[in-house]
Amino acid sequence: MEQTLYFILLLIALCSVSECVQRQYHFINVRKNWTEAQRYCREKYTDLATVDNMNDMNELKKSVNDERVWIGLERMSVGKWQWSSGDPALYLNWAPTQPETSECGFMTNGQWHDLACSSSLTFICSSSNNMNTGLVFVNQGKNWREAQSYCRQNHIDLVSVRNQNENQQLQQFISDHHSSGSWIWIGLFRDSWQWSDQSNSSFRYWAPGEPNNDGGNENCAAIEPNTQGKWIDISCNNQFPFVCHEVLCPDKLILIKENLTWSEALRYCRQNHVDLVSVHSEEMQLDVMNVVKQASTEAVWLGLRYSHILGIWYWVSGDTVCYQNWAPGNGTAVENCDSAVRSGAVQSGGDQRWISRPETDRLNFICSRNEE
Repeated sequence: MEQTLYFILLLIALCSVSECVQRQYHFINVRKNWTEAQRYCREKYTDLATVDNMNDMNELKKSVNDERVWIGLERMSVGKWQWSSGDPALYLNWAPTQPETSECGFMTNGQWHDLACSSSLTFICSSSNNMNTGLVFVNQGKNWREAQSYCRQNHIDLVSVRNQNENQQLQQFISDHHSSGSWIWIGLFRDSWQWSDQSNSSFRYWAPGEPNNDGGNENCAAIEPNTQGKWIDISCNNQFPFVCHEVLCPDKLILIKENLTWSEALRYCRQNHVDLVSVHSEEMQLDVMNVVKQASTEAVWLGLRYSHILGIWYWVSGDTVCYQNWAPGNGTAVENCDSAVRSGAVQSGGDQRWISRPETDRLNFICSRNEE
């Protein structure tokens, strides 16, 4: 009951967040400390720069000179465990005495331990949200961030474990592919860093050995020159130029006329554009309707997913489904009582409402993409 109340409050908070997700970066060549830079960005634009993925990072790098600059990432006093996908870690299966003081999670013998993220382990990626069929064991030693990048580039993400049943399935999968007692990265990490605009983006681009909190007061993040744009933690009192971001609406959309499953469509969008589209407003729905008319399938995948555990629909971008456009009989818990993993699509004809479909259906899909 307590968990349900927390989640309802979280929904209310998220529904008040801006509907727009497209960002434009602005380099401000004035030296300020982090707090002053934050105030400036909030007055002139949207906020200090948030970075969601490498596409964002590449765009941001185009706007800055080769010098140290502030971005909108700040260390908070208490870190929380979450999944690489951005979902909160509501189910936890720690071994006795765990976790300790490290920031990344691995599994051995069915239980979880924390370990320095710089350690090199083999790992498991998810290629769909179906624990039975969507697991990929990668027999390469990588640190946690490298493993995360590998999974996102080649599959969907590092594996999430949302309940005891999935934990047991994952342990059986590990036993089938590796020797007992092996240490295997999963997508669990503790992050004490928060974006200034309260974004839930789990993307990080730290330079080797960072963040190290040297001296115990390095609580703000900056881009370090001569590191291909990678980040360091440093005292917030330093004065550097900085990057603001401005939220633009709407996203630019592209219809992909390939017939893929929902998980394959998600992977395609993340590898070639930004993400499967999220529809946050009536204006965005109108943009979707304009694009979907050209589809070759009766419905078109959106970035909409149903969680049987939480009993809600959610956008894979991490945003809550505040605006809704369901066809009658869809978008409720009733049609999701079967065992099939359900995802959301938009009708390509008729009223172009949203419908619930098994994620194994093969449909066209819509990706969001940055402006050229």
